[in-house]
Amino acid sequence: MLTLADINGDLIPVVAIIGGCGIGAVAIIGGMLTAVSQRSQVERSRREIAAYIAEGSMTPEEGERLLNAGSPEAKK
Repeated sequence: MLTLADINGDLIPVVAIIGGCGIGAVAIIGGMLTAVSQRSQVERSRREIAAYIAEGSMTPEEGERLLNAGSPEAKK
């Protein structure tokens, strides 16, 4: 049976480097997926607001206020 005491000293840094790179890759991919998902939700909301305006259940001014609600300029 292989134990940590039997492992050659050169193997531990290699495992640490590979593990660190793996964790970094998972973090980067997770961040990218989060950003893509958030942008997709923003675009879906914009399309829905445009559809409400087109069908006449919302005025263009109300739609503009909704679209600008989360922008930094609207918080001033």
